[in-house]
Amino acid sequence: MKAIIFDFDGTLANTLPICYYSFQSVFKEFDNKELSSEEIKAMFGPSETGIIKENLINRNIEKAIEKFYESYLEKHSNFVQSNREIDDLLIHIKELGIKLGIVTGKAKRSLDISLKALQMEEMFDVIITGDDVQFPKPHPEGVNKALTILNVQKEEAAFIGDSEADILAGLQAGIFTIGVQWLENYQTDDFITKPDQVFTKINDFKHSLSMVEFK
Repeated sequence: MKAIIFDFDGTLANTLPICYYSFQSVFKEFDNKELSSEEIKAMFGPSETGIIKENLINRNIEKAIEKFYESYLEKHSNFVQSNREIDDLLIHIKELGIKLGIVTGKAKRSLDISLKALQMEEMFDVIITGDDVQFPKPHPEGVNKALTILNVQKEEAAFIGDSEADILAGLQAGIFTIGVQWLENYQTDDFITKPDQVFTKINDFKHSLSMVEFK
């Protein structure tokens, strides 16, 4: 194992509540629609800008996108706190000499806000956002791009995520997949497509790393 690639929302950070809030603010202000968290979740796939462009009725798309980022930045600290176990896990992986990556559907702008707020900016060897791909997850483009940049073979990497799309993307890329339900808010209660492993506790995964042969 030479690289571990993570999804972000619901996997590395409990950011789903701020995502829901920001989208709800946009659709309420511009379309006068009250959307539930489940309705927002059903839109996930494209980046935030893509979701707004595809689903907003109001034609003030650029203003709506700015509203999303304003809400995301303004309320981030209210909704998202750092997680000591996640921080320790990432440090532990780096100490083992394993490369770290992120493949997320988030736009770079919102991911940068979260990484800065959580002091994670310097942790990753590669970051692929929704802005960097033509085809979002479950398409494997993002995972394949990360593997290429990291210069590791698919047999030498694992992809970790909390959604069905994450598992499908990993499987289609041909790498080891790990489904997680270890944060307070995650996207998938039951993986229809079964990952190679599932973890519900961060430290269980951390301890499992000691049983893997690293190169």
